Amino acid sequence: MNLKDLTEQLRDLDPRDPGRWPLAVRAGAVAATFLVLTLILVYLFVWQTVRPQLKQSEAQERQLRQEFVIKHSVAANLKIYRRQLKELRRSFGALLRQLPSKTEVPSLLENISDTAAAAGLKQHLFQPGHESDKAFYAVLPIKMMLTGGYHQFGVFASDIAALSRIVTLHDIQIKPTRPNAYDSLSLTLTAYTYRYLTQEEMAARYAKTHKGKFAHPPHQGPG
Repeated sequence: MNLKDLTEQLRDLDPRDPGRWPLAVRAGAVAATFLVLTLILVYLFVWQTVRPQLKQSEAQERQLRQEFVIKHSVAANLKIYRRQLKELRRSFGALLRQLPSKTEVPSLLENISDTAAAAGLKQHLFQPGHESDKAFYAVLPIKMMLTGGYHQFGVFASDIAALSRIVTLHDIQIKPTRPNAYDSLSLTLTAYTYRYLTQEEMAARYAKTHKGKFAHPPHQGPG
């Protein structure tokens, strides 16, 4: 049977009476129906179950690729990071050494008062406040009221910045002591001094924060 005869037979088939179809056509129709049903069953019972797992695996693969790229970048620049860390530690240590210890704070307060006097300013108020603890250091505010001229205020601010210890000036207000008296000015400000916490103070603070756990924070004082 050639292709032309097969085509004519298929054209003459009655879809309402498959029992009269040739054996080869019936076998092909059964095979095609079985294949379609198999594909439908595979889609419904296999693919629909496996697909979420496949998507999850693909998401995990993307995440792992991103982690690999990040870790590869870190590994490739490890020497640079170590050098930068060493430099940061050196800079941090230099800054930390500018913070006085608890026993040095009284002399620092005296230096601040002497600096104002050396600039020619008259002191009307020098009032240290209460310390507040930060991460590894404590801050001590000092309220000050001075009188003098603009030039003397500039000298005072410059000399404060030149101190070996860190002192910052905040809440600065300048006004004449009397109307039109621009050579006699009143300066009010808050100076902040900083000191590093001792290891014992940090341990006590750490224990209080962590509800008395027997653990010690890393050493932060100058070595």
